[in-house]
Amino acid sequence: MANSDIRRLDREIQQTVKKLEAVRRGEWWPLNGSERRAMARALAGGAYRASRGRTTGRAEERMDATGSAAEMRLNAELTALHGERQRLITEAARAKAAKKSSRWF
Repeated sequence: MANSDIRRLDREIQQTVKKLEAVRRGEWWPLNGSERRAMARALAGGAYRASRGRTTGRAEERMDATGSAAEMRLNAELTALHGERQRLITEAARAKAAKKSSRWF
């Protein structure tokens, strides 16, 4: 049971790493709904200002801030997954050691 859980967590860790790399490249697919809406609002606002001949600095800052927030969210997710994986490995090792020591008595 523990090995299947560890494999499942390994797959989730790999998926999260791929999402994190995609966010760092500026891709939108790993963003959640609110992050996508924030990016779209900033993009629309920047396009409107650019069409009027004004600076788009604030919109670019909003898009950067949203990307950074998504990156932080995925980093936190990755940290939690690694912690859970370590907990499962420790639990499995304890169970194995307990089983081994009970054979001798």
